[in-house]
Amino acid sequence: MLSIHIGISQQDEINWLSFEQLETALAEKPKKVFIDFYADWCTYCKKMDKAAFQNPEVIKRLNTAYYAVKMNAEHKDSIQFGGDVFYNKELGKKRNPTHEIPLLLASREDVPFSLPAVLVLDEYFQVKARYFEYLSPKKMVKILSE
Repeated sequence: MLSIHIGISQQDEINWLSFEQLETALAEKPKKVFIDFYADWCTYCKKMDKAAFQNPEVIKRLNTAYYAVKMNAEHKDSIQFGGDVFYNKELGKKRNPTHEIPLLLASREDVPFSLPAVLVLDEYFQVKARYFEYLSPKKMVKILSE
């Protein structure tokens, strides 16, 4: 017997949002937030793009239970979020200028900012966990299941 599935599609990529899109989405429906800060030169960031962020289970969990945000930590433009405007205050001052948003959300006391930086926040935008390492697909699934 032939079975046909109409209208059912397997999502094969993560629905990444910008911070501006995130603000609108959170206002409409609060949900947990997953943030991936990366840079074009970051080898482990690229490795996660090819492994963890292509994993069907990771994609499914992110697209159903989270709002997922991906931001270049060296973003040059200003970003409006939460009634404030955030800038890259290091532009022209440092070789790898880091935007204010990753510095605010993914900084650790007495440790320089580093990538990759992955954050998990609750539906009230409170940071629940920060990861500053390569996350394998298996570890990413575990994090997204907690």
